[in-house]
Amino acid sequence: MRDTVNRPPTPEAEDFREDQSLSQQRIINIKLVENGEKERLKELLRERLVECGWSDEMKEHCRWFARKKGRNNVTLEDLINAITPKGRVKAELVQHIRCFLAKVAL
Repeated sequence: MRDTVNRPPTPEAEDFREDQSLSQQRIINIKLVENGEKERLKELLRERLVECGWSDEMKEHCRWFARKKGRNNVTLEDLINAITPKGRVKAELVQHIRCFLAKVAL
């Protein structure tokens, strides 16, 4: 993790009322960055993907799809559409984010 990061300050409750342009998603992102939780979650995601062989599985699925369709007939968009449903890794990460938000009382 880098020692210096340019982070915007967390808006206070009064700022929320005054500045309606801040979306809930932006506020959550600011909190995640401020507390270093975003980096921890990214590292957790990397670890889980390696542990379960996700990357290797996605590579193999791409190879299979390219062989099936013909290497010269496959576009990047085709590959993305083929692996997206199979490649979703979300439940555990969402649970960690919910726990974090509960801790910071958002």
